[in-house]
Amino acid sequence: MTKIKRNAALLAASAAVLSLTAPVAATASTPAAPDAASTTAPLDWKPCEGSGLDPRQECATVEVPMDYAHPEGEQIGIAVSRIPAENPDARRGALLLIPGGPGGSGINNPSGKGQKLPRAVRDTYDLIGFDPRGLGRSSPVSCDFEHADLATSALRPWPAADGSITGNMTVARRTSDACARNGGELIRHISTANQARDLDRIRAALGERKVSAWGVSYGTYVGAVYSQLFPHRTDRIVLDSNDDPDPTRVSRAWIAGHEQGVEDTFPEFAKWASEPGNPNRLAGTAAEVRPMFLRLAAELDRAPIPWPGANPEELNGNVLRQTLLNTLHDPDGFPGLAKLILAAQRGTVPPAPQAPPEPVLQNAVAVGSAVLCNDVEWPASTAAYEKAVAESRGKYPLTAGMPRNAMLCAAWPFRPKEAPVRITDGGPSNILLIQNERDPATPLAGALKLRAALGKRATMVTVNSTGHDAYLANGNACGDQTVSHYLATGERPTRDTYCD
Repeated sequence: MTKIKRNAALLAASAAVLSLTAPVAATASTPAAPDAASTTAPLDWKPCEGSGLDPRQECATVEVPMDYAHPEGEQIGIAVSRIPAENPDARRGALLLIPGGPGGSGINNPSGKGQKLPRAVRDTYDLIGFDPRGLGRSSPVSCDFEHADLATSALRPWPAADGSITGNMTVARRTSDACARNGGELIRHISTANQARDLDRIRAALGERKVSAWGVSYGTYVGAVYSQLFPHRTDRIVLDSNDDPDPTRVSRAWIAGHEQGVEDTFPEFAKWASEPGNPNRLAGTAAEVRPMFLRLAAELDRAPIPWPGANPEELNGNVLRQTLLNTLHDPDGFPGLAKLILAAQRGTVPPAPQAPPEPVLQNAVAVGSAVLCNDVEWPASTAAYEKAVAESRGKYPLTAGMPRNAMLCAAWPFRPKEAPVRITDGGPSNILLIQNERDPATPLAGALKLRAALGKRATMVTVNSTGHDAYLANGNACGDQTVSHYLATGERPTRDTYCD
């Protein structure tokens, strides 16, 4: 498989983990990396491998410590890429394109999403992509999970039809044991704080005193942590589709947020699915779509439909629920979900969706799992999850208790090496948040918590739009123009704004 196809597959694979995503302030046992300007070698840029890339994109490798508590110990490689600023006379510096996930590849972002940036921004910055530690070309890891455990509806801990989580706890133990057995030493050092430290090594290797960044989804937490640990190294920071920074729960809060995110977003699907003239119309009114969906999911719980080539090889209630969650990320996917629902009502299924190649999926899932479990300690008590799942199922039936259930982190064999970063208002006022009002993966409620934590350091643009990824994707022209203007000129709105 070519490198470009491999990295596209890594991006798709990361959705299976979250679809998603350091010490308190900077005072825990593992230190923030030193300046690194004098210890990081200049980069040896060469043409990137693969087809379909912008011919200007070039690649290099930055060597970083596997364990920042022992910076002179074993080193690992972080793959980086760049497309230089298109107008050298207007060049301001480097713009880090921080991918989501966790488990998302970013090495080809300069050739991909970077080219969606307006010319004024591309003139201003070298566009910098990278694969996070452990992923793709950056010293890859794998847990060698069983094939069935790579199913998205298994990675997301959907309870059994009766609400039981016994099976989820069994999967958690099996998959966490696989990571302990096959992940090597590196898997213990894959975390958001270490990714932020890697970014500062990249900054130093680029020869930049400061860097700008555009972080998306989980990348907003990476960007916030970098801004917390290295505030004096930040220039213009854009955080797009924002994670809840709760330092007591971290990844647990991100996943828990899906229950509210789906509730925020589902009415838009219901409205679309009931429009007259829609060839995939599901109901006569929007109010009828929700009970119809819940009935179908319950029917599929009782009588799944065989689905050859899928993983699992059946369309059951949880696969339908997971498909809903995936689809709400992008309204362009609404027709596909409606067609699946219509087929299931007839007792049939469409062709099975194509999964990424298994080695690519194994890699992305291992990295995503490591971040989720190494960033914060998860409860191990089955009873605690049973109580949380029961409450969630009652209040948020569309997500059936999954967002508060036990992932493999409930049985993770390693303790976090440091406390989560606490995001604060200490630092320069140079952060712009952009957030869709209706986002299933990073809901507005969580984004507002990040906004509150950053205080005077940030302003926020809330966009009247539906879907995940606001800037240059599922947002609107007002939001796009606001962010582009900030990146190109440094001029931010003076107060939080709403883009209708």
